[in-house]
Amino acid sequence: MARVALTVFLILAAAATLVGLVRYWPSDASATDRVASSEFAAPGVTFPVATVSEALPPCAGADSQVGAPPVENQGGDTAKDSATCGAIRVVLEPETGDWNDEVTVTISVPRPVTTSGLQAGDKVQLLKIPAQGTEPAAYSFLQVQRGAPLALLLALFILVVAIVARLRGVLALVGLCFGGLVVITFMLPALLEGQPGIRVALIASSAIMFVVLYLAHGLSTRTSTALAGTLFGVGITAFLGVLAVHLARLSGVADDEGATLAAFNETMRPRDLLTAAIIVAGLGVLNDVTITQSSAVWELRAAAPHLSRRALFRSAMRIGRDHIASSIYTIVFAYAGAALPVLLLLFLYERPVLDLLQAEAMSEEIVRTLSSAIGLVLAVPATTAIAALTVGRSREPEILPTEVIDEDVVRATQADDTVVTRPRTTGRARPATSVLEHPRPGPSAADLQQRAAGTHRAPTSRAEARSRRR
Repeated sequence: MARVALTVFLILAAAATLVGLVRYWPSDASATDRVASSEFAAPGVTFPVATVSEALPPCAGADSQVGAPPVENQGGDTAKDSATCGAIRVVLEPETGDWNDEVTVTISVPRPVTTSGLQAGDKVQLLKIPAQGTEPAAYSFLQVQRGAPLALLLALFILVVAIVARLRGVLALVGLCFGGLVVITFMLPALLEGQPGIRVALIASSAIMFVVLYLAHGLSTRTSTALAGTLFGVGITAFLGVLAVHLARLSGVADDEGATLAAFNETMRPRDLLTAAIIVAGLGVLNDVTITQSSAVWELRAAAPHLSRRALFRSAMRIGRDHIASSIYTIVFAYAGAALPVLLLLFLYERPVLDLLQAEAMSEEIVRTLSSAIGLVLAVPATTAIAALTVGRSREPEILPTEVIDEDVVRATQADDTVVTRPRTTGRARPATSVLEHPRPGPSAADLQQRAAGTHRAPTSRAEARSRRR
């Protein structure tokens, strides 16, 4: 009965997910209009790639943080060729095939860039403002080209996962790619389109979990139990996220990026975006906890088939409590690491700790952490209960009527001619027998006469000992 209820619940959840994907899938026309009306830079601005030929040391004094002074009456960060600090000299790559001459320019960069290890041969991307009237083209530093090291790290990650986790790890990577595809093709465009953030996040999370769990762990009752527990945790997290955002009066605009995004797209609701971020943020840890709890219940059933469902639940919960503690540490420290710059900045303000915790940026992290943690904690007993109800019934442990002994039994003869049988631990399985069924052979009549006459002699070989017992 419990398995039937679980199957019906998952079928309904899958149907609701498919309906939601169709209902809230972003339209191509609106996406095209949105891209056409949202240019990243002014018309004529390009982003050429250049190679660093020389990285100058950081400046001292007033220019220590901003870099070398730029050229007068010229836009951008173009510095004088005679600069000796706070800048990099780069060789521009041709933007078209019409010219082959190398163009070297000096670009002013802030101190963090000069101290980041940038050296000759590195690739950087610039922002080029085209020439206007008598003013020449101006350049500004945009970013370092990091494609090669990131690709190398990604390749190493895939290789390590494939070697250690083998097929299951590869399938998990495929599921991860599917999750990224759902986020890029459905979730982000739908949020930019102004769709309800809570519904979009729930639909995307459900679609990802259905594919990821069954792909990585196989189609089984154990995986279905973990999926049901995950969906329960996601629902709890979403409810608490909505409630906390409302009660804390969070606006969803806690930093410059949020303010820019809110001004850039008026159809998107920042508070819905914050709630969607709360739901998605704890998805990975929640999945880890539920699949581990489900597997623990199944392994306990295999190891102790006589346990009742109540005893099985209690035993699995002892494992779950340890997992809850470690997972909470993971969530809290992960968010603390991501918000470390914000923490340092607020710490420098030298305001009371209680005031710092009530700041918008800190309150968002607190709400995100606590909502995910509560959903995670409640998902453990829920998953354990579902697993205990859907796992196989209890049964009495089977007593194996065999013992593994070798075909040739090792016999040792003591001084009093007592035979000691010592079975080996390897060999062919043979039914165990009692002493009454096959009594151990005793001494022969000749041995007894010799013992009575005092002329008894211990056997010198195994064959002699066997011959005396016939």
